[in-house]
Amino acid sequence: MNQPEDSNDSGNPTIGSVVQARLQRRQFLKASVGAVAAGLGPFPLAGCVDDGAHRPRSGPSGDSALGFEAVPKSIADAFVVPPGYTARVLIAVGDPLFDGVAAYRDDGDNPDYARRCGDWHDGMEYFGLSANGRPDPSATDRALLAINHEWVSPAFLHASGPSAPPRPASEVDIETAAMGVTVVEMAKDSQGHFRYLEASPFNRRITTLTEIEISGPLRGHPKLKTRYSPTGTHTRGTINNCGTSRTPWGTLLTGEENWAAFFARDAADADRRSEAENYALARYGRPPGTPQAYQWNTVPDGADPYQRWNTSVTGASQDGHDDYRHEIHGQGYMTEIDPYDPDSVIQKRTALGRFAHEAAAFSRPQAGEPLAVYMGDDSRGEYIYKFVSDAPWDPADAVVENRMAVGAKYLDAGKLYAARFHEDGTGEWLLLSKANPAVTDYDRYPFADDGDVLLHARLAADAAGATRMDRPEWSTVNPDNGDVYITLTNNSGRQIDDEDGAIGVDAANPRAYKDRRQDSGTQSGNVNGHIARLAEDNPSSTRFRWDIYLFGAESDADASLINLSGLTADQDFSGPDCIRFGSGTDICWILTDDNAMTDQSNAMMLAATPGQLGDGSFVELDHGETKIVTPVGAQPGPSELKRFMVGPVDQEITGLAETPDGRVLFVNVQHPGAGSPIAGAAGAEGYTSHWPGNMGYGPGGDLARPRSATVMITKDDGGKIGS
Repeated sequence: MNQPEDSNDSGNPTIGSVVQARLQRRQFLKASVGAVAAGLGPFPLAGCVDDGAHRPRSGPSGDSALGFEAVPKSIADAFVVPPGYTARVLIAVGDPLFDGVAAYRDDGDNPDYARRCGDWHDGMEYFGLSANGRPDPSATDRALLAINHEWVSPAFLHASGPSAPPRPASEVDIETAAMGVTVVEMAKDSQGHFRYLEASPFNRRITTLTEIEISGPLRGHPKLKTRYSPTGTHTRGTINNCGTSRTPWGTLLTGEENWAAFFARDAADADRRSEAENYALARYGRPPGTPQAYQWNTVPDGADPYQRWNTSVTGASQDGHDDYRHEIHGQGYMTEIDPYDPDSVIQKRTALGRFAHEAAAFSRPQAGEPLAVYMGDDSRGEYIYKFVSDAPWDPADAVVENRMAVGAKYLDAGKLYAARFHEDGTGEWLLLSKANPAVTDYDRYPFADDGDVLLHARLAADAAGATRMDRPEWSTVNPDNGDVYITLTNNSGRQIDDEDGAIGVDAANPRAYKDRRQDSGTQSGNVNGHIARLAEDNPSSTRFRWDIYLFGAESDADASLINLSGLTADQDFSGPDCIRFGSGTDICWILTDDNAMTDQSNAMMLAATPGQLGDGSFVELDHGETKIVTPVGAQPGPSELKRFMVGPVDQEITGLAETPDGRVLFVNVQHPGAGSPIAGAAGAEGYTSHWPGNMGYGPGGDLARPRSATVMITKDDGGKIGS
């Protein structure tokens, strides 16, 4: 995912002030160990500081077996899997989905992207189909894949790259159609390999212009009124789609992540807004004078589909029904799609809050208990959230025909919380509602109502005092024990003072260091990222326990400050992003979006068999003036974490899905060749990647334009992946 802005100027502490993080914390935590052992926290009585010893742990099923040969790091323009495995491309950007659409060409001349597979493949979900085309979660021979398309690469979508502003409508129409979501049917051929079906009646493209309903507390809210929907009940499109979730009733949740970048704001717009409006827009990354990411609003004819990308006040009304000042409020949600019904109405589930959504992870459904949904806000210094449904789970809803009605039941009413982490390995969920006095009395933004709280969930979390985190991204739940995992990709903004050491570190975000790349320059901050782990007594609990499951690091990095998980050359990684427990295996898959370790390896995927929260102990990090003690999971052995694959050049490995039998694994390769010059500037020889053409997929061969694509991985003996 693109590097997000840091707009959090709330002044919230990360966990505690730096002063409180000095030497005296050692004494506090030594004293607290006894309390932890007495049941107030998750950790065994093992002393305050880890002795560095490896503590063996078993996987979710207790067998901790990863039966493949670890893949070494690679900077080759290739998709590398272990011996005994084969990778094949299933579908790539530009591939036709419907009858009458021409085959993809390698020259940038591919119109009608609303009927082709979109760009920048990201999160995805598997939806099984029976032989007669009915929903069947156990099906392994026929299925639908729902694939997110996060951004676009104009350098490769057009013959000679994008034109300078003002942008021509012909180019903008391609780019706006190449984002969103693809739903595509696939079935196994006579060799037992999946192929996508070009003319399936299930195939569907959702783009930035598809009409979508607003559901939940913000439906009809005054701050959702636009020229397109004066009643505030509809909007167009789902934008910057990143992570996903498969709901317990069989629909897709797609997360709208860096959507704010798609809205321009005039330099003079601040004069037309109230102080509160200006603060809120800036807090979401839209101060006055901010351009649209691709300049879609500059099309000269000024037609409505292009005007909507300028969220400035241009009309004369008081409520905004005659312009697009509120258009930005229609994005930033978890959006629900029924992949089994291409005619179903898509819904934005506003009760889950508006922020830079990555993925969503559901608690294990238990009859009579509410459902919890765990989510991250992917920007530096942002928060981890939990939504708890008002409705208790009814197992009968897993097979109800009207799946969108079930979605309304569980996702349109409930409570939204933000996480506060404490130094002793405990935490609390802070209610984001006007029922919370801290939210009601917030002096930087007067919330009009609870709908306004959800609309500005970041501001409400500021007010409540949530803990600022290092880019919270994907989340997943261990199906064996219910532990929640959330990736914290990195924080390149944290400062390191030559005299005072690390600034802004805390127990939940404890690292800041300098990293020298082999090719050029020095990076600083939490360069390689980490993965947090939470546990609760039940989904509606307002208390949790936590530790840090893994720290990304280079294997030869300082073991006392950086490589705290003791990673070896077969395990080291950087920039954890997507994380999923398999549906057909017990493996936890970790996928990376890295720009820190790319001098050693392209982005990759690792397989893990985690233990459980509390299987490690406390570790002390000595940052000079600042001392941090943090709860850390057990260091993984070679049977508990190893590298499974490495992708081509200048890409990230993103979404993941499995067949229910665990014998086919699907992953996405996003934006290969992203470091290339604009198409035509240096010719095809100038591209940094030619994947997947160079592995025989599509036209162009060894000089092909790079393409985002979905890859299926199988074991040559037909066995389960990873075993």
